[in-house]
Amino acid sequence: MTSDSAVVVRARSSRRNQAVIIKKNPKEIEQMAHAGVILVKTLNLVASKIRPGVSTVELDAAAEKFIRSQGAEPAFKGYRGFPGSICASPNSMIVHGIPGRYKLARGDILSVDVGVIRNGWVADAARTFPVGPVTPVARKLLGATEESLYLAVEQCHVGNRLGDVSHAVQHHVEAAGFSVVRTLVGHGIGRSMHEDPQIPNYGKPGTGIPLEVGMVLAIEPMVTAGRHAVRMGDDHWAIYSQDGSLAAHFEFTVAITPDGPRVLTPWHETGDGRAAA
Repeated sequence: MTSDSAVVVRARSSRRNQAVIIKKNPKEIEQMAHAGVILVKTLNLVASKIRPGVSTVELDAAAEKFIRSQGAEPAFKGYRGFPGSICASPNSMIVHGIPGRYKLARGDILSVDVGVIRNGWVADAARTFPVGPVTPVARKLLGATEESLYLAVEQCHVGNRLGDVSHAVQHHVEAAGFSVVRTLVGHGIGRSMHEDPQIPNYGKPGTGIPLEVGMVLAIEPMVTAGRHAVRMGDDHWAIYSQDGSLAAHFEFTVAITPDGPRVLTPWHETGDGRAAA
């Protein structure tokens, strides 16, 4: 789940020096990785149920049942009053979609964001799925957004800066002809869903806070096929592209380790550790 929108970004930008980054030790990172295992299985379950005619509330119910069966809790349910266990955001909805009666249709794309709490530690990740065959623009949008996430992770090494992560997303997305959403950000994560630092999806390389061992980041490119401006839905949760263009959202929880980045929510891998097709 993304951190809050433009108001929070501006408020925190005026007090950047006051940000408190809570580093995690190896045992704590392992705890988050355990939550990540459950999260990946949840995303895989949801993916197996995505087809025309299925409602987003059905996906939500399946996700919640599975998460609880694993001795964990859905991190989103009740968070600041959010009523769902997942965020399910179709087409031009970027993030924070409340699961409901909406039934998936052939040609839709659906962003699914999942949070899991296990033993007090949170993992957070998202994917955008095609519902059957989709348009060439939609395929390109999904590919470019997912690729930008991988490129951002590659920058998560000690000695780099947060701006290197942000710039990796922006450069790849804009080179593909799309727009990064500028009023929504990724975030630190740990015992709380949203911790410092905030992670924009645009920036200059070599700028921002240094990346250090023990930092854990929820990196989440949010991209539109049109302009970057957004609007709030009537439910005061869902956020849409202002121009009605398609939107995609991909996210990992990533730990900074002495050996480089460690993805704690590796939905991109198969059971044998190979990259998924």
